[in-house]
Amino acid sequence: MRETKGPEGASDKIPAPSYRIAIQVAPRFRAKVDEGSLRRVAAEALSQEGVEGETELSLIITDDEAIRELNRQFRGVDAPTDVLAFGARAEEHFVIAPESPPYLGDVVISCQRALAQAEEWGHAIVEELRLLVIHGILHLLGYDHQQEAAARKMREREERISLDSQMVGWSNSQTT
Repeated sequence: MRETKGPEGASDKIPAPSYRIAIQVAPRFRAKVDEGSLRRVAAEALSQEGVEGETELSLIITDDEAIRELNRQFRGVDAPTDVLAFGARAEEHFVIAPESPPYLGDVVISCQRALAQAEEWGHAIVEELRLLVIHGILHLLGYDHQQEAAARKMREREERISLDSQMVGWSNSQTT
């Protein structure tokens, strides 16, 4: 529950959004990945972007070869990348059962790229994965970085969410 102050300082209880965040981690990377941390930062990103109600998404942590194949198949780029986002709304043939919560899409992350980038930037793998989860979710929500102004806006949101997710205990969001 989130608490807000209504008229005359009265407290209103607003139910926190319920996010269903499925996480799949390739077996060889399980020891390097804190699923709870990824789930919390994903929930924080959704909350910060105003996603309300039940929403589902998947986070997939894989290797360079798997993400290279996805990149080749869906973007025509035969090379590994750090993160790909596949929005469910972009797929016309994607069918959701009527009683199911809205499905936002999938964020696929190369753990090998994340490890290399964490080393390059001098921070922990958990921090790099946090940044890539935020980046992927922003893509699912429509952010892009093809144009300079859009890239600047996306970067500002990434930085704000990352900073806030480090400062907040993620108690405002429920995840399953």
